[in-house]
Amino acid sequence: MPSLPPVRLAMVGGGAGAFIGPVHRMAAELDRQILLVAGAFSRDATKSREAGVAWGVAPERCHSDYRALIADEAARTDGAQLIAVVTPNATHFPVAKAALEAGLHVMSDKPATATLAEALALRTVVAEAQGLYGLTFTYTGYPLIREARAMIARGEIGAVRKVVVEYSQGWLWSAIEREDGQQQAGWRTDPAQSGHGGCIGDIGVHAFNLAEFVSGVPVKSLCADLSRVVPGRKLDDDCNVLLRLANGAPGVLHASQVASGDRNGLILRIWGETGGIEWRHEANEQLVLNRPGVPTQVMHAGEGYAGIAAPRLPAGHPQGFIEAFANIYRDMANAIRSGHPATIVPGIAEGVRSMAFVDAAIASSQARSWVDLTELVA
Repeated sequence: MPSLPPVRLAMVGGGAGAFIGPVHRMAAELDRQILLVAGAFSRDATKSREAGVAWGVAPERCHSDYRALIADEAARTDGAQLIAVVTPNATHFPVAKAALEAGLHVMSDKPATATLAEALALRTVVAEAQGLYGLTFTYTGYPLIREARAMIARGEIGAVRKVVVEYSQGWLWSAIEREDGQQQAGWRTDPAQSGHGGCIGDIGVHAFNLAEFVSGVPVKSLCADLSRVVPGRKLDDDCNVLLRLANGAPGVLHASQVASGDRNGLILRIWGETGGIEWRHEANEQLVLNRPGVPTQVMHAGEGYAGIAAPRLPAGHPQGFIEAFANIYRDMANAIRSGHPATIVPGIAEGVRSMAFVDAAIASSQARSWVDLTELVA
């Protein structure tokens, strides 16, 4: 059977100084199922062209405005089929909306939007659109995260009793956003670009999504304490949240970007009636299973038992962040070709829930009370 041509990709964002844009490009093209053909990589026309040409994009398909990009690509017979949105949060909604209304598929970096109101509006757009919509909640692409999800769904640790998720970073331990050249820190600590969630919207949503993705049990309500540890900061940089799951189980979510010296300390623990699992991002090729009265079992990516997400390399050969991203893009490419949504890829439902989580956490922290999350996503 002849191989199918790659899905044609255009990217909005990802120009000079970007962190996540180049990651999206590398991941999308890793399996040769997706090919970058166009983009609006920067609002500066020269910078956009330079970025695109460096990535092999024809100069005439490099734009400085996403609207011109979408109009041009939608009119071409060889135009882009999929738009990757890799801009700061404030532009996620208008770019995704414009692409979907033009009949294109969308893969957006998280969070889905800057506000819950935008996420709810985007949910309506997605429901009426012909194109598919996906979110790169990156950690859902790791093989052993998908294996843990499948194990819990099969009942291998019994009904979920408690979830604890921790995401600690230290890169914002001081006010580096006030220094020249700190583009990433600058927009993430600016409400006009990031939205009204700081740490809670940047990495807290990753932790929240991972807890729900793996446990299979949605969060019903929460009680949060959000802090601005670094003086003068406009958005939260440290978050501590108590969770109550829909089945009554308790949970704890901790996220911080002022954990001095920490790098990317994402840790997930889930306990059920008959055992518990533990996964650490900095040791992502191991999944630990503990059961009462028996030795600890450590599973490794690349072994035959991790069948839910076939690994790219044999056990013992490191795989990481780019490959997890690539798994999500590969799933999206397969969905576009088949015409059926990739159920393993987070979509607008997860996007709405993550923004509801941000709103609920902020409201809870201000009121010093529990907030029902389910009412916000109705």
